[in-house]
Amino acid sequence: MLTRLIFIILMISKVYGQQKNYTELVNSIAYNDQLNHQRMINMAKNNVTSSPDNFDVKYYRCEWETDPAVRFIKGKVTVYYLITTSTANISFDLMNQLVTDSVIQRNNLLQIFHTNNLLRINFAGIMPAGTFDSVTIFYNGVPANTGFGSFVQSTHTGIPVLWTLSEPYGSRDWWPCKNGLDDKADSIDIILTHPSQYKAASNGLLQSETISGTNTITHWKHRYPIATYLICFAVTNYAVFNSSVQLGNTTLPMQTFCYPENLVLFQANTPLVLDAMQLFNKTFGEYPFIKEKYGHVQFSWGGGQEHQTSTFIVTPEESLMAHELAHQWFGNKITCASWQDIWLNEGFATHLASLYMEKKYPANTLATRKIEIDNITSLPEGSVWVNDTSTVGRIFDARLSYRKGSHLIYMLRWILGDEVFFKAMQQYLNDPAIKYGFAKTEDLKRNLEDVSKIELTQFFKDWFYGQGYPSYTTEWSQAGNDYVRIKLSQVTSDPSVTFFAMPVALQFRNATQQKTIVIDNKLNQEVFYKNIGFVADTVLIDPEYWLISKNNISKKVTENITGENILQIFPNPAQNQIFIYLRNFKGTMGTINLYNNVGQLMYTKEILLYNNSYFQELATANYLSGVYFLKVQSGSKTISVKKLLIKH
Repeated sequence: MLTRLIFIILMISKVYGQQKNYTELVNSIAYNDQLNHQRMINMAKNNVTSSPDNFDVKYYRCEWETDPAVRFIKGKVTVYYLITTSTANISFDLMNQLVTDSVIQRNNLLQIFHTNNLLRINFAGIMPAGTFDSVTIFYNGVPANTGFGSFVQSTHTGIPVLWTLSEPYGSRDWWPCKNGLDDKADSIDIILTHPSQYKAASNGLLQSETISGTNTITHWKHRYPIATYLICFAVTNYAVFNSSVQLGNTTLPMQTFCYPENLVLFQANTPLVLDAMQLFNKTFGEYPFIKEKYGHVQFSWGGGQEHQTSTFIVTPEESLMAHELAHQWFGNKITCASWQDIWLNEGFATHLASLYMEKKYPANTLATRKIEIDNITSLPEGSVWVNDTSTVGRIFDARLSYRKGSHLIYMLRWILGDEVFFKAMQQYLNDPAIKYGFAKTEDLKRNLEDVSKIELTQFFKDWFYGQGYPSYTTEWSQAGNDYVRIKLSQVTSDPSVTFFAMPVALQFRNATQQKTIVIDNKLNQEVFYKNIGFVADTVLIDPEYWLISKNNISKKVTENITGENILQIFPNPAQNQIFIYLRNFKGTMGTINLYNNVGQLMYTKEILLYNNSYFQELATANYLSGVYFLKVQSGSKTISVKKLLIKH
């Protein structure tokens, strides 16, 4: 997730009580993803990625010569690959501005054609499928400056700095690669030659820093699958400090490269991201790159970019660090396979940052969730599924891809329960079909259903593909001293969904008591009878803001009853349980008696009426099938009789 934070975000307090600022942070994350993604859209008109799928990249060895004072790169990239379809050539994405000197295979020069931002390499003959081989590409030049730049040469306090930032398709601006969301290299080595007054940061583990004349050769090694846009480097006069965090039996190194003028700030705030690391490691499973490290590298573009094991970040703000760290699981270990499913990256990163902040600052949870829901429901339409991937604002829509995506996860947790949900998420992250690869929403759904044994097709149809949200109306009345009668209705904000079937929490209150019940709302205008144990005067709908909804209404109603001494029994015929409802009875006390067909008393209970009404449940599983009679008496006088049929 690429971000560019406006100035106000830099002023965000580390105290999460400023919910408005947290909302602005998510806005800024999404807005600047839009700006960066504009590069992809513009480039798409000129074939963003043209590399054919006749080969599978296994390994990149990238040797680059750079000087942060000069916008220039000289490179030697060795690619190991597996031929998947018999072919006489393979191609890599590489902008025309870069000059390819030569391509060598086993000391032999190969014929190349570099046009339309595509480097085609011709073999001496046909390479059969199953061939494992390599080529080495020599090139140099001034990288293209598309959008906000994927190869940025700048300064901080007058000191030159150079960094790369390739999401989504900027890698080809500065090195030859497969530029799409369909092929991860199994591993990489990055070897940087740079002036010795600087330090170089990249993915994985630092292997060596070797002096060579006036230069230093810095070698980084990363041995996990990695998407092309997550490969990175940065060079300047970094101050470097090391931390660590205990994850189970492993002590994971945390390495920070920051500008010397910001060393104290980064040292003070780094423990915050280590706290988040422990939470995510415990909740979602082992940190995906546990054999290597996690790192921060300061850059000046603003915000953060979740390069694998090496997040680039402008300032160590707490929720921003948590968001970028979350991408190591959601976006890096498993990467969305389509921009239509961008919520698998951004919705989850937004949700994990909220999860961390709720654990850290629980007093702010409800207010922050409400702000998120208010933003989502500020317009009546919009789906999490991206229906138009040609529009930047639609892909990186803060309201839909980030916040609604995040709150869709809240609702899944609500339906499945946290224990089942987080177990399913660990299975998803370790699913052999997508582990360290690419996933679509169907892969997530499959794992959630497998663990929970709950069918989620309708949920995803309504909440992922569908648009809008429900507005609930609860009409309720007291039924005796302990029970309430509830009728729950809803209208939807967009015609794409006619009814949202969801469990809904209702919190009943009076001056001294409260109780929250959950009703499984599957039909519109559905009626429920629930035992709350007291006489209520107020009802709150979804008091903890788990659900996306708006303009909810709660009404206490007085039933319009004609006639006196109304006795209802339902269901009738009954099997295991009946409900007895007395309404508009005169007096305050009475007796309920249940007789079988030959007049034997099977059950009796003295009752106390409230506002001339009474309600109770009666288990009938142990009664024999047959005809029974329920009589309500006041003293020795029978007031009402109902016939009951029990059938097992």
